[in-house]
Amino acid sequence: MFSWFKYKNFPIFWKEYSKKFKQKQPNSIENTRFVIFDTETTGLDIISDRILSIGAIGIFNHNIDVADSIEIYLKQDQFKAETVEIHGILKEGKLTKLSEAKALEYFIVYIENAVLVAHHTGFDIEMINAALKRMGLPKLKNKTIDTGILYKKLEGKKDAHFNLDVLSKEFNIPKHDRHTAAGDAFITALLFLKIVSKLKKERNLHYSDLFRVSGKEGLM
Repeated sequence: MFSWFKYKNFPIFWKEYSKKFKQKQPNSIENTRFVIFDTETTGLDIISDRILSIGAIGIFNHNIDVADSIEIYLKQDQFKAETVEIHGILKEGKLTKLSEAKALEYFIVYIENAVLVAHHTGFDIEMINAALKRMGLPKLKNKTIDTGILYKKLEGKKDAHFNLDVLSKEFNIPKHDRHTAAGDAFITALLFLKIVSKLKKERNLHYSDLFRVSGKEGLM
């Protein structure tokens, strides 16, 4: 356990991150920075599994900003060979990999106070929070949006439940680099924009309409 947790003497990057939330936050879709992100992990157990990679990309004023993106690979203290077929991340190799602590610091500095978006975001958020806990830090402070729940706001979709593959097909989104963190983040960014666009056509969409409590079902 890191000593700063005991004395609440958090590191500078966390203090700077926390300060962002004391500022007045945007209350419109157009003026909000959304960060769409995804994690690849060794498995689906929040306690025992670990993050292998994090991919993220920013959206502002309905535009995907490719320059506002990151892709982080983490050193694998735990290795499950059976999951390599899914994510393709080897324990060794030429990829530059960061320690969990350095990777999380990089991610926190990057996201700032953006609204975090993921497909079934509950799992990704909990994996990040579990890593932060191991560092002796509090949970993420950001607002979150689950594209799986956002999809259910569309007319006739209230009881629907689909994974990213099915929704990609429905919205004609190419599945390039599927099951890589960066690839899934980009697919989810396109999905988010398409759902928001369709919602705007169906109703008078307000910023507050985007938010719902996310669940953990359907993690794949």
